[in-house]
Amino acid sequence: MTLHIEAAPLEGVTKAAFRRIHRQLFSGVDRYYSPFLSPSGDGVFSKRELADVLPENNGEIPLVPQVLTARAEHFAWAAQLLAEMGWTTVNLNLGCPSGTVVSKHKGAGLLDDPEGLERLLEGACEAAEACGLRLSVKTRIGVTDADKLPRLMEIYNAYPLEELIVHPRLRSQFYRGQVDLEAFAYALRVSRNPVCYNGDLFTAEDWAQFHRRFPSVERVMLGRGLAADPALAEELRGGEPLNTDRLKAFHDGIYAAYDAVIPEDNNLLRRMKELWPYFACTMENSARPLKAVLKANRRGEYCGAVNALFAACPVVPGRGFAPPEGGGVRHF
Repeated sequence: MTLHIEAAPLEGVTKAAFRRIHRQLFSGVDRYYSPFLSPSGDGVFSKRELADVLPENNGEIPLVPQVLTARAEHFAWAAQLLAEMGWTTVNLNLGCPSGTVVSKHKGAGLLDDPEGLERLLEGACEAAEACGLRLSVKTRIGVTDADKLPRLMEIYNAYPLEELIVHPRLRSQFYRGQVDLEAFAYALRVSRNPVCYNGDLFTAEDWAQFHRRFPSVERVMLGRGLAADPALAEELRGGEPLNTDRLKAFHDGIYAAYDAVIPEDNNLLRRMKELWPYFACTMENSARPLKAVLKANRRGEYCGAVNALFAACPVVPGRGFAPPEGGGVRHF
């Protein structure tokens, strides 16, 4: 089996700098997804969104831009712009559980509207084909229950998707509770499109258990697990587990990338602090030293606290991401 590993988008974390430095220091990821772009009727992306997907900011990264919309015409405009940039695949986000997203009938909010979902997919497929793009879809298994999953799969099967990424949770779960592997097994069995699994693969042992149950699955997407342990994709392919020096080098590389372009201390440190709910999970006894990192409000203060943390709290190989109580970290 040839394992294909994709890096999921996480809001505030897996931006272009994160992706570039990860690609430089670690192997194992076949392609990366951008945090979602949300096209609007005025035909523009925000400067922040646009900067994240510009080819010059992504180097040689194999990137799949992700689009969040409920309007086929908005998707078509975004697809045309992304194709002009040179990207070859675009992803449609039907999984984001955020209340502000769902209230606008986007992301997982479309999963209770089969007719609206069909209209969007028909328009998205036509637009992607017209632009020479491949289309993938990321989905959940339902909103409040999985009873509509067979209908959702009928809809997805009607379209030629490059890939169907299945996160087997309900929208109502956000990222809490267990993934529904029975629902995933059903989606895998009936799908006419290639299926990629996404959900709670935080360690090499998690992957080993999953692979024993689903030996035919060749595509997986890593999100929180890869953010906490940037060597996870390597380890899934038989490589060595993460160590302290490599995590420190990864942190320092991202810091240097932001330091070069963000003049204000508060903006730079806000970006860096987004990483620590993930990194700290892999480190021994990190809770107390981490407080100094998160309280820092100047560059020098932050760097000193980070150096002290790495000196006192070595990485524990194979520990992986530990979901916080309530599941309260943001990703898509």
